[in-house]
Amino acid sequence: MRKIYPALLVLGILLIDQCVKIWVKTHMIMGDAGEFVVADWFRIHFTENEGMAFGMVLPGIYGKILLSSFRVFAVGFLIYYIRKLIQENAHTGLIVSMCMILAGAAGNIIDSAFYGLIFSGSYYGQIATFVPFGTGYADFMKGHVVDMFFFPIFKGFLPEWIPFMGGQFFVFFNAVFNVADAAISVGVFIIFIFQKQFFSQKILQTPTEQEAAEEVLPNTEK
Repeated sequence: MRKIYPALLVLGILLIDQCVKIWVKTHMIMGDAGEFVVADWFRIHFTENEGMAFGMVLPGIYGKILLSSFRVFAVGFLIYYIRKLIQENAHTGLIVSMCMILAGAAGNIIDSAFYGLIFSGSYYGQIATFVPFGTGYADFMKGHVVDMFFFPIFKGFLPEWIPFMGGQFFVFFNAVFNVADAAISVGVFIIFIFQKQFFSQKILQTPTEQEAAEEVLPNTEK
């Protein structure tokens, strides 16, 4: 059962991530025209990017291929590492955090790998639709990642006394992200905050060389 729960967590995050992305892509116009304002500091703002989390990009087609290859490698490594953590009976919080990171990475890979094959292009003023497989807007692993959450918590001009940026218009938080990005960020944050508890438990549960030898060798004492 210990192996089933991490798999369910990953699948649950993936399901939520993909449902939100598909709904946004097939129901919203990209850009400000289709923005859905929940509150002044919380907006559903449909945009797409070709790069990393929070809209960061690697330039050019080779940057896209490099990023996609890195994502696939990262997912493979995370699957291996999570299985190792489960076998070693590592801290539950560490396993949960790594599963969140895995789900986030996999969620964005799905966009990159398949969205270009199954969707028409999203353009300003035009809503995307499903198309026959392979007739979409991009080739395999060249699709765009769908982002939608926008939290402009603060908007205004910075005080003049702030070095370098004083007097400039500033928006915090101005990145647009998705469920997968949030899962990765929360997973990394949890590991950073609780790293001592997570890794100290793993060390304590790992048998020493002497203990391992005593388990293998028979007791010769009379």
